[in-house]
Amino acid sequence: MIKVREFGWLYLPRSIGAWLLAMLMAAFCVHIFLAVDARSHSVSDTLYGLFPFWSVTFLLWNWVGSRATKS
Repeated sequence: MIKVREFGWLYLPRSIGAWLLAMLMAAFCVHIFLAVDARSHSVSDTLYGLFPFWSVTFLLWNWVGSRATKS
């Protein structure tokens, strides 16, 4: 079961499942950053490459957090 605590606009993990999900999402973001940054030529290339992946990941965490605080 995933339990999170609402902290302003953020959701902080409170259970093992939430910590595991947060660490998996962070590892995914780091992996995407390293892959995109290795092939980009400028900062804007990196930001354009990261946006589709990071935005969906953060929206997923926001969705999970909003659902977990209701129960």
